[in-house]
Amino acid sequence: MQPKEIIELLRSEPSLHPVSISGWVRSFRSNRFIALNDGSTIKNLQCVVDFENFEEDILAKVTVGAAIQVEGHLVESQGQGQTVEIQVSKITILGEADPEEVKLTILSPKRHTLEKLREQAHLRVRTNTFGAVMRLRSKLAFAVHEYFQKNGFNYMHTPIITGSDAEGAGEMFRVSGLDPKNPPLDENGAINYKEDFFGKETNLTVSGQLEAETYAMGLGKVYTFGPTFRAENSNTSRHLAEFWMIEPEVAFNDLNDNMDLAEDFIKYVLQYALDNCQDDLEFLENRLLQEEKSKPQSERSEMNLRDKLSFVLDNNFKRVSYTEAIDILKNSKPNKKKKFKYLIEEWGADLQSEHERFLVEKHFKCPVILFDYPAKIKAFYMRLNEDEKTVRAMDVLFPGIGEIVGGSQREERYDVLKSKMKAMDISEEELSWYLDLRKFGTCVHSGFGLGFERLVLFVTGMGNIRDVIPYPRTPGNADF
Repeated sequence: MQPKEIIELLRSEPSLHPVSISGWVRSFRSNRFIALNDGSTIKNLQCVVDFENFEEDILAKVTVGAAIQVEGHLVESQGQGQTVEIQVSKITILGEADPEEVKLTILSPKRHTLEKLREQAHLRVRTNTFGAVMRLRSKLAFAVHEYFQKNGFNYMHTPIITGSDAEGAGEMFRVSGLDPKNPPLDENGAINYKEDFFGKETNLTVSGQLEAETYAMGLGKVYTFGPTFRAENSNTSRHLAEFWMIEPEVAFNDLNDNMDLAEDFIKYVLQYALDNCQDDLEFLENRLLQEEKSKPQSERSEMNLRDKLSFVLDNNFKRVSYTEAIDILKNSKPNKKKKFKYLIEEWGADLQSEHERFLVEKHFKCPVILFDYPAKIKAFYMRLNEDEKTVRAMDVLFPGIGEIVGGSQREERYDVLKSKMKAMDISEEELSWYLDLRKFGTCVHSGFGLGFERLVLFVTGMGNIRDVIPYPRTPGNADF
């Protein structure tokens, strides 16, 4: 008999036909009621055992964490909380779990801290919280691809190993095949990377943007969705050393088109989550409500989780220039009363999360897109405005999280891009191929980057980015 998934059975009507399911035991009460979960849904299926008709040694192996297969009939449930249950006729033990060892893990019934769950990341997906988060992550990833495919974008895979630094930040992980204990040296005593595997210095990518731009110049609309890496020593709840980036690039799109695309895309994936993940969102919403009860009233969220998603869907994103935002922040109460950790004193300041959240949550009370940032605080590839002080950059700001999207209209003018690269000490030789795009049919084009984990963080309501990726990579941590 082919086993069914629990999510399918919970949607079914009682039947005289026998059914079979496989899963992991969440609990076994009174030697009679087995709560079984197979990962297909956050909900368990209750399996009712007539223990007098089962061998004791079989029942003794039905312990928390054990993998079992159950056969029986799907009947109307006599208890509360579920509409159907299985009257068990046969139990097969697929994999035992020693109760004494389970007590030492996060599979034990007692509540565990998120930090404890991170220490056992190989088991944490068996908990309700992480099962819900990772199912949502999977659905959101599907929604990302569905949106772009429906809208005529071509999916491209950009290189993970690269010789260029797209951001010009220098915070990259080096990739080398040289012997670290005895590397070859050049005449100046420096490591001779010409003898390395690729014949030059190479790193893990921080962004697929530059390569995506080249394909947009031939395919029109492209997007990447893959892993990126930052060797940034930021041990915070918002940073990872390895994360996934969504990066569309579109030929003939200006900054306004880019803002339209970002808003439409975000609303699509959020709506997909609301339409397809109600059970998991309900669980995470209730979890968040319980968590917030321990916080002072002033620190509690004004909206529950699903209301926050609807808030983004129901409001047009407010478009505000950086210059206007600076004026608002300079004259705000938190700034005047020195409540901001980073005070806004003059035009040109690099906005922090506290400033971004103030604009969204307190001032405009809707999602915000800031645009036309100072050139000095933005990357070399962003299009210089006529004032020669600002660039055609944009950031999308969300409640509770601050920046979730960063993008720009790209600099399509050869001479301007070349002079910007020179001013920022970026090698023209290394990026000659990127400059070439401006010599062979250049055109206005734009794109943005969205850190996928930031999106999952927002949708799930989790407070730490390490809890929305299966195995987080952070300073001092590359376990599993």
